[in-house]
Amino acid sequence: MTTTFIGTQDATELDSVDPTATPPTVKNWRPAYARRLILSDLLVLIVVVFGAQVVWFGMGNAEVAMRDDLRISELSYWAFSTVLVLAWMWGLSLIDSRSHRVVGTGMAEYRRVVDCSVRLFGYVAIIGFLLRIDVARGFLLISLPVGIVALVLERWLWRRWINTRRRRGEYSARVLLVGSERSVAEIANELRRTPEAGYLVVGACVPTGKVADTIPGTSIPIMGAVSTIDRALAVTGADTVAVTSTDDLPARKVKEISWSLEAGRQHLVLAPSIIDIAGPRLHTRPVAGLPLIHVETPRFSGGQLFAKRMVDLLLSLGALIILSPVLLFLALAVRLSSPGPVLFQQTRVGLRGREFTMLKFRTMVANAEDLLPELVTGRRDAGNEVLFKMSDDPRVTRVGRVMRRFSLDELPQLLNVVGGSMSLVGPRPPLPSEVEKYADHVHRRFLAKPGITGAWQVGGRSTLSWEESVRLDLSYVENWSLLGDLLILLKTIRAVIAPGATAH
Repeated sequence: MTTTFIGTQDATELDSVDPTATPPTVKNWRPAYARRLILSDLLVLIVVVFGAQVVWFGMGNAEVAMRDDLRISELSYWAFSTVLVLAWMWGLSLIDSRSHRVVGTGMAEYRRVVDCSVRLFGYVAIIGFLLRIDVARGFLLISLPVGIVALVLERWLWRRWINTRRRRGEYSARVLLVGSERSVAEIANELRRTPEAGYLVVGACVPTGKVADTIPGTSIPIMGAVSTIDRALAVTGADTVAVTSTDDLPARKVKEISWSLEAGRQHLVLAPSIIDIAGPRLHTRPVAGLPLIHVETPRFSGGQLFAKRMVDLLLSLGALIILSPVLLFLALAVRLSSPGPVLFQQTRVGLRGREFTMLKFRTMVANAEDLLPELVTGRRDAGNEVLFKMSDDPRVTRVGRVMRRFSLDELPQLLNVVGGSMSLVGPRPPLPSEVEKYADHVHRRFLAKPGITGAWQVGGRSTLSWEESVRLDLSYVENWSLLGDLLILLKTIRAVIAPGATAH
């Protein structure tokens, strides 16, 4: 997507803007989007809660027993369901699950929905125990899981909708970047790479203040020096100021920026020089009155490793059993289509730099490795400086071409997962020849088992540059979570159903 930035202003025009002037009319999408979520949440909960009541009790009489000696009327469950829906809606509001800061990207929105739902039913159980209210367990056991799944699915659908518009430059925070030209360019490129994050850069204020110029290597207009932030906000209609570096700012300037912003409408964001680190590793702790950001070193507890291994085993064994007829058919197709073995075995580098044998269905002619030197020197047209790829590799067989299109050739790697040399999700397993070209920091990808799929596969595969591929792998290793693995698996299934680039 090509992001369109606000046009540059000449120095006279910028200086003539009244600092208190009303910014250009920009539709505030946040309240309208929050109202949409409220209405859809309410509809989902009404269907789920009252649907669970009808499924469990039918349309006949339904009574809630309380203190053995008292019975509420036959409409009591209709009243109870109404109260439950209202309490659920109230909880989703209290936990800020519809805040513009969490919608559209990341896991915070989903976590808040799940956390609110589980807490609500915990409170219902506690209150029922203390007041001796006998609420049907089956009714609650249907409402809770179905409600969570329905709410998350509804939020996911809304996320698809808003992300489509964000890729068009809509429904995003309008960001004014403040800092050195280099830091502004770095942060702008990161934000442009992921428009779904909801930050649209509309200008920058840099120490040089070269109005009517742009940040080198970008289309971002320079709106003036750091001292003209208030006027730059008025000209661009920005609602967010992102400080990308403080090296060239006076000591009190960041505070002054925060004081000058309009409460509730304009926001201040501090972008640290470290990127690709998020989640539980980042903590803000006050130390001697200073809000210091602490970055924990990546750690994988025994519980995390055990959980990942159990998920790998259960899902891979289940997939092998379910897909066994498909595997047999593919093996016969490879065997009958061209001479050579059914499986292609290749040495790859895995956890802690140890080599292992990776399995794939053979998709090339038997002497493919012997033909590689000629192709590397003369016909390379894809991949990057480390990873060799060809968009139309002549070594690939007709059956292999179909298998690669749908990533079916990688199914035997499920055996690698069962054996423990690979995981379902992880960094791309490199060749030893590729590892020889690694810079020192790239070796951090060996802190995790290589995966059949990973952030590299759902993020662009062979269309990625080497730097982008490394960034995705290292980001995965630095910020691993079980929920993140499940999301990557879901994205992989979607990518296989709608195949794009050639598989690795």
